[in-house]
Amino acid sequence: MITNVWVTAILIFVLRVVNMALDTLRIRMMARGKKLLSFMFGVVETLIYVYTLFSVLDNLENWINILAYALGFGVGSVAGMWLEERLAVGYIHMRVISANHGIELAHILRDEGFAVTEFEGRGRDGAVGMLSLSVKRKNAKKVRALVEHNDENAFVTSEDLQPVRKGFWGF
Repeated sequence: MITNVWVTAILIFVLRVVNMALDTLRIRMMARGKKLLSFMFGVVETLIYVYTLFSVLDNLENWINILAYALGFGVGSVAGMWLEERLAVGYIHMRVISANHGIELAHILRDEGFAVTEFEGRGRDGAVGMLSLSVKRKNAKKVRALVEHNDENAFVTSEDLQPVRKGFWGF
């Protein structure tokens, strides 16, 4: 009997982790316009949710199942974020601001296959080079590494984007 209680709790925990990881992925896919993936994740997510919730509500005196459900929620949220970062689906827009190496960074990034648009700007301490790149999310770490290696003081930001039309995405 005791073994059965723990097996059920572990099953609830694991299913809840999967449920929340799928929830995180579904929301991110919705934001990126991936309709079919959002649909598929949503169906599986809901089936798991109903099963785990019923398992907990079936015996509210079993605090082990309640705890497993709650822990699965927390771990699943983090697991979903981790998984989404690893999958790196979609595109981001990156901005690089460099006080002294803007032109040099633009050449380095272009040599690595990235499309870069350069701007001149003025910061607190004078002229700066501003670079604009739209890249596949899976390439963002490479861009950051190239920038940091060649200008450790460069200011780099990024934001999700959805491509509308044409453009050069590199590799």
